[in-house]
Amino acid sequence: MIRKIIHIDEEKCSGCGLCANACHEGAIDIADGKAKLVREHFCDGFGDCLPACPQDAITIEEREAPPYDEAAVAEAKTAAINTDPCPKSHLGQWPCQIKLVPESAPYYDNASLLIAADCMAFAYANIHEKFMKGRITLIGCPKLDAIDYSVKLSEIIKNSDIKDITVLKMEVPCCGGLEYAVRKTLERSQKEIELKVLTVTVDGRLC
Repeated sequence: MIRKIIHIDEEKCSGCGLCANACHEGAIDIADGKAKLVREHFCDGFGDCLPACPQDAITIEEREAPPYDEAAVAEAKTAAINTDPCPKSHLGQWPCQIKLVPESAPYYDNASLLIAADCMAFAYANIHEKFMKGRITLIGCPKLDAIDYSVKLSEIIKNSDIKDITVLKMEVPCCGGLEYAVRKTLERSQKEIELKVLTVTVDGRLC
């Protein structure tokens, strides 16, 4: 049948995996460093994955494709839950609160940092696998912690070789303080450290 379905431009795709996470149906996988539509019958054609792609590599097209199989999607989701009842934690160190972590530690060396709002663990269900895996995680809430995060973060960056930083914040206004503290820290450090800022909506979607 002719219907709407996504198209992924592999030339533009960076393989970040954000589209696969945004696809509620599980139609997209990452293979050979690229996002691929591996289950056409799982794609509903609504394009929830489009706004998640930072490279604008995904579009909607109309072409011959198998019909969307809602029953198969539901069955796959149930099977995934039943086969992984206790997902693995990817917390790489303890403590993880910004105000409690040390200013210097071996695990910072050549590390990728995830600096996340502490409510993210409840708002974003797959934070361990999608964002914490392979990173050192620091969490905090600018509204509740009466401290300047940039002071601690500046010491961490000064004492260690940090590869890159990902800020994961909520769309609520108070989370802007988290991004501000990180940008202030990088400006002070005068180090060339890659920064990525991602925002999650209150209903758990990347935007």
